[in-house]
Amino acid sequence: MIEFSEIQNIYSILPILGFIIGLFGTMVGGGGGFFFLPILTLLLKVPAQTAVITSLAATLPICIVGSLGHYSKNNIDFKVAVLFMVTGIIGAFIGAEITNRISDLALKTAFGVYSILIALNMVFSAGRKNVEREGEKTRISPRSLKTFKGSFFGMAAGLITGTFGTSGTAPVLAGLFSMKIPFRMVIGTSLLVVLVNTFFAVGAHFIVGKIDLTLVIFLTAGSTIGAILGPRLLVKIQIDKSENKAKYAYAIIMVAIGILMILGRN
Repeated sequence: MIEFSEIQNIYSILPILGFIIGLFGTMVGGGGGFFFLPILTLLLKVPAQTAVITSLAATLPICIVGSLGHYSKNNIDFKVAVLFMVTGIIGAFIGAEITNRISDLALKTAFGVYSILIALNMVFSAGRKNVEREGEKTRISPRSLKTFKGSFFGMAAGLITGTFGTSGTAPVLAGLFSMKIPFRMVIGTSLLVVLVNTFFAVGAHFIVGKIDLTLVIFLTAGSTIGAILGPRLLVKIQIDKSENKAKYAYAIIMVAIGILMILGRN
């Protein structure tokens, strides 16, 4: 079901927030949906179930534009992406069913817990040895192990995408990094996987949920521009020097959002 909410003054900041989310989402391999859900539920007080599908719809343009940008720079490994997509699609439909069976409070609390756990994982991973970068020799996992990793992490990403309306980037990145492929290839491949999961999650939610197209339009007005610039900016920055610092900053933000989602009661 589609609805158009009445335009409010606070909507004027949504394109700015969308631009920031689109820019950094395409630089870290996600659609930025992780931030859309808190914005919709905490800032705009949108019901959680409606916020989930609206978040998914707003994420699609970022994923499409970002994927095309990384494809043009040969940053996508299609064979690896397929491993994640197959089970990811199944997970997206299961996640959509979960969303429709739990309360707003339970959904927000679950998202808050998920945010904190992912943040802790990022902090621990930042303390380990840096992943091998492009231009270095990498060790490819055996085919069977590679298939298992793609299926497992793909299912996890699909479940998260369908349940919370986020991009499910964290498990996708975890799986791709474990396969020891070049960093920029990880980012581009992740975006493609997220795009496919999000597309099917939108379809699953659309049958029983409501999309607020007014919010989608305001968010994507800025996020699309950010998504165009993200892949171009990624080429120019020195990833080696900034990755761990970015992880710590990102983790702090995720913990803060998680706590707000858990404590929020509206």
